[in-house]
Amino acid sequence: MMCSDLQKAPVSVIIPCYRCANTIKRALDSIMAQTLLPEEIILVDDFSNDQNETVALLESLKNLYYKTNIKIVQLDKNSGPGSARNAGWKQASQPYLAFLDADDSWHPKKLKIQYQWMVEHPDAVLSGHQSLKLSAQQILPTLPDNFAVTRINKYSLLFSNRFPTRSVMLKRDVSFRFVPEKRYAEDYLLWLTIVFNGQSAWFLNGAMTYSYKDDFGESGLTGDLWKTQLGVLDTYQQIYNTGFISMVMFILVSSLSLCKYLRRLIITQYLRQTEKLIR
Repeated sequence: MMCSDLQKAPVSVIIPCYRCANTIKRALDSIMAQTLLPEEIILVDDFSNDQNETVALLESLKNLYYKTNIKIVQLDKNSGPGSARNAGWKQASQPYLAFLDADDSWHPKKLKIQYQWMVEHPDAVLSGHQSLKLSAQQILPTLPDNFAVTRINKYSLLFSNRFPTRSVMLKRDVSFRFVPEKRYAEDYLLWLTIVFNGQSAWFLNGAMTYSYKDDFGESGLTGDLWKTQLGVLDTYQQIYNTGFISMVMFILVSSLSLCKYLRRLIITQYLRQTEKLIR
């Protein structure tokens, strides 16, 4: 059955939530605005521990969108987004998974375009695409009629993570998972594990996902640059320990990663100083 004949796409959307009361409705609204809706949405509360404020809001949103199959999963301890996504993955019933963070959003055509592409390319295990930073009131960009699509090989991915988690769709039955309780670069480690095990990953050159803060230097898990950097280095260490790369390659990519970290640190410090001068 072609995508255009479906009322809903057989996709489980997984959203980890941690004290996300200020942003989760925007994320859910962007899913509900899809031209092809998903079969289910799984909201995973990563033990927000905020007097049930987050859980109560998730329940009210579930009631608001009562015509949609929304599941709420509550964790009994805070373990980070990777563990939360694993918990949602365990509850997922559909053959495809799509990830969205509680403070991000999707273009209305994202699910239809990406799901259609995955169906037409059954050998693809994982796909992702461009993501843009938007201001809260910014109009969504117009998507092109056609996308350039590139297969991402393992060394290309090793030197640069091409897949923001909010852009990723993959097959539910892939045998790998996020490393439990790894809080930084846990997504990058999973993408690398999938590709280094010989499964195909593809990049769609169209911006169909949006964040509202910089990928580094602001709030959230990526706000702590050094912890983020340690997470990336740990990811390379685990790829090396598995035997996927040589010691020489491990040193090379780790060194380049540290150079990127220094660049980000300089940019962040510059921006902070500029903001102080403006004030």
